[in-house]
Amino acid sequence: MDLRIKQPTTQTAWDEALLQLPAPHLLQSWGWGAFKSRHGWTASRLLWVDAETDQPRAAASLLTRRPGPLPISVTYVPKGPILDHANGKLLNRVLGQLETAARRKGALFLKIDPDVEPGTSQGEDVLACLQRRGWRRSDEDIQFRNTLLLDLRPSRDELLMGMKSKWRYNVRLAKRKGVTVRHGTRGDIPLLYEMYQETAQRGGFVIRPEAYYEDAWGSFMEQGLAQPLIAEVEGEPVAMLIVYRFGERAIYMYGASFSVHRDKMPNNLLQWKAMQWAKERGCTVYDMWGAPDELDESDPMWGVYRFKKGFGASFVEHVGAWDYPVRRLGYDLYRIVMPRVLDAMRWLHWRDTDGG
Repeated sequence: MDLRIKQPTTQTAWDEALLQLPAPHLLQSWGWGAFKSRHGWTASRLLWVDAETDQPRAAASLLTRRPGPLPISVTYVPKGPILDHANGKLLNRVLGQLETAARRKGALFLKIDPDVEPGTSQGEDVLACLQRRGWRRSDEDIQFRNTLLLDLRPSRDELLMGMKSKWRYNVRLAKRKGVTVRHGTRGDIPLLYEMYQETAQRGGFVIRPEAYYEDAWGSFMEQGLAQPLIAEVEGEPVAMLIVYRFGERAIYMYGASFSVHRDKMPNNLLQWKAMQWAKERGCTVYDMWGAPDELDESDPMWGVYRFKKGFGASFVEHVGAWDYPVRRLGYDLYRIVMPRVLDAMRWLHWRDTDGG
């Protein structure tokens, strides 16, 4: 197949092309690249098309930035590249041209984390191709490596019956206990952030300043690609989630709660309402965004996994992040130094926020 590379310059041209490819992902959309460009990254986009028909065959949105205070740059293709990964010749060509693009940008390395499942013939072929080309399994997964997916094509009654009985009971219990769910607006972002902040403190994880989420949530809400859902008890907000959509996939990307009325099971009802919202907009897959690296009860995400699994979702493993070292010596040094820099930055964050 004779291919040529295009660089679309409008959101419409890029997203329309992306949506013609297998399993297009929100993190490869124009909107995601534009959002990240407002927060330290530079986005560039490559589209491979059939030279005769102009039909899209592959796409990659590349994000480039300097990580932390180090005088280097890295390039990242989140959840990409997007293409038919069973087509070995196409994959080999796309990887080669991405490697060249990263080299021209002066990047230390190029990172990808495509949604490819290991243990399948396709997955093994992709891994073999990466290894032949000198790619290395990354020490750092930016996105969750694994997830749980729920098929939204069955009817609502069938979706309810697909849940574990306790989860189905809790959806109904929440309603009986007076939990209601409303659609949030951009004006609710301060409330959403307050809830997210409390959840982060309770869970011991670091979040970004409010302005980041004002953009991460608000800009996609304006496009109709994200919807906050807020659970309330007698008008008092108790929990929230934010569901995104792109193409036929909905993604539960953010969730948070206050430490009140948790016995009324607001999170069960929120998930059910999010699934309905996605289904009504033509989504066929509900991505629950995040699962343990290994299905072991000792994993810190085991409780999260059990909660998501209870809705009838299926565990899906991915190959994770892979790095192409453009400058091998520098890449090896980066692997040693960068974790220490990040640890120091996290310590400073907690010192400044908690007075530690």
